[in-house]
Amino acid sequence: MLELEELYKKLRDNFGYLNWWPGDTKVEIVVGAILTQNTAWKNVEKAIKNLRERKMLSLGRLASTELKELEDAIRPSGFYKQKAKRLSNLFKYIKKNYSTLERFFDKGKNELRNELLNLNGIGNETADSIVLYAAEKPTFVIDTYTRRIMNRVYGIDEEIEYNKLKEYFESRLRPDLELYKDFHAQFVELGKRFCKKKPLCDECPIRDHCRYASKKIKTHE
Repeated sequence: MLELEELYKKLRDNFGYLNWWPGDTKVEIVVGAILTQNTAWKNVEKAIKNLRERKMLSLGRLASTELKELEDAIRPSGFYKQKAKRLSNLFKYIKKNYSTLERFFDKGKNELRNELLNLNGIGNETADSIVLYAAEKPTFVIDTYTRRIMNRVYGIDEEIEYNKLKEYFESRLRPDLELYKDFHAQFVELGKRFCKKKPLCDECPIRDHCRYASKKIKTHE
């Protein structure tokens, strides 16, 4: 069985360094982390484009914009009423309590993560995405692709509790910001291209190290 860093190296050798999360500013990354809940990234891109064109991608604008205007801008992302409230609440909170995003992020990783989790509509994955990609503090993000890949490669229960799987990574990897960012990105790439719900095992770059792929190959022999 591959150690996690060996798995990362094999993925990186295949996909290269991915430099992900997409976003030109920290505000845009925070917005993307909320908008990507329960939707495909292509829909998030449409919503962010609308926000950019309307010059709404700033802490001040997002904290002061009326909900209906915000809902209209982010409509392509789905669940737009719910997400508009979450965006508005988050940026109002930051504006009121910290004045700037930089001051909000100027605290310890765990303190920042816990503060985000105490805000309405922000769960573990969203909080970790904000902490890792916007605040640039090493915390490992667990998403659907990560769960699926870890289940197939290592046999870990896909329904494992979020923080237990997060701890699995963080106890086995050095706490390195760029490693955590790119490892998550590698999982996203592998999940999109090969480790889909209906996997393309024969084409997968890590098929020789995957329990699921090995069983599948033996079944067809």
